[in-house]
Amino acid sequence: MKTFDQDPTDPAFVQNPYAYYAEARAQGPLLFWQQYKMPAAFTHEAVHTILRDRRFGREVPTEMAIQGPDHLAPWLKVEAHSLLEAEPPRHSRLRALILRAFTSRTITALTPDIETLCHQLIDRFPDQPFDLLNAYCTQVPVITICRLLGVPEKMAPELLRWSHDMVAMYQANRTRQTEDTAAKSSAEFTAFLTEYITPRRTDPRDDLITRLIAAEEEGTKLSTDELIGTCILVLNAGHEATVHALSNGVKTLLQTKTQSHLFNPETLDTTVEEILRHDPPLHMFTRYAYEELTLFGHHFYRGDQVALLLGAANHDPTVWGAPDQFTPTRPIQTNTSFGGGLHFCVGAPLARLEMRVALPILFERCPNLRLFEQPQYSDTYHFHGLSNLIVQT
Repeated sequence: MKTFDQDPTDPAFVQNPYAYYAEARAQGPLLFWQQYKMPAAFTHEAVHTILRDRRFGREVPTEMAIQGPDHLAPWLKVEAHSLLEAEPPRHSRLRALILRAFTSRTITALTPDIETLCHQLIDRFPDQPFDLLNAYCTQVPVITICRLLGVPEKMAPELLRWSHDMVAMYQANRTRQTEDTAAKSSAEFTAFLTEYITPRRTDPRDDLITRLIAAEEEGTKLSTDELIGTCILVLNAGHEATVHALSNGVKTLLQTKTQSHLFNPETLDTTVEEILRHDPPLHMFTRYAYEELTLFGHHFYRGDQVALLLGAANHDPTVWGAPDQFTPTRPIQTNTSFGGGLHFCVGAPLARLEMRVALPILFERCPNLRLFEQPQYSDTYHFHGLSNLIVQT
């Protein structure tokens, strides 16, 4: 197997990983990524196939599981009860219960509230240059999730801090300080949610926490630890993905001077899907092999890990013509931005709704919106998002 020798924290890679993906993809579907010490899938076919191959999964094989370090105990406890890290039958049970509470009707019903929120945020935009990432792209999803869960909006800054601290554990620049901070924030987030879950059991409200408590599948319900893990996943996964998708999208739309008619109802969906394909918020997911097998010329043993490069798959020229070009009128073809297979993101409908609402309102209300500074991406791989987005209206 050929080797991909690329530091994911290298500034040039952080700012434009797609050029490096193209070079790697030209050498084959799987390359050994030296810095991660595992094979990585770069082509759409390889990523798409492994995402759906039940011989691979997210959960570490039982005989290989080890107890993590004590200083990470609070973070590990949350991870242990996360849908994201589970496989059947546990995954099947958790997902069924979550989907009973997180229905399409529940998500669609949020539309008027998100519309109002977007207008309120835009009303507060200053006259001078400002950071749209903090003022809009971050606020839309985090406030929506606060309202969805039924927690006070004034907690949004704390929820953001906890979320950033916890997901930093997946970043390439992780340190011991990252781990200590993630553990502390996990403990604080868990304590906060426990205070809200306990009274909801006897005093139900019209919110996601109440619906998760009430959800039942074949006589089983979510335990308190599973409820906490699910609520944290809703915030961490839903918030991180939508913030980056919105801000990356606005950046691209401004740089390409995309015409406003592409936000019309008949073209909006293709515009949103092209944003997600062109510059996705998450670039890598990993899987474990559950049996010995040979795939794409590589022999896997049980327990071997493989990196699935979602950003690389979305730029495969065998699937999308001129893949590095942003083409909002491009016919919709399934991309990998929200994963695939068993672990396809349960929050994808909410993320798409927020984009379909927030982008048209922003460009309608701010027709002269323009970049004031050249945006830069954060050193947070395998997430792919901006450090800031300084604009002027």
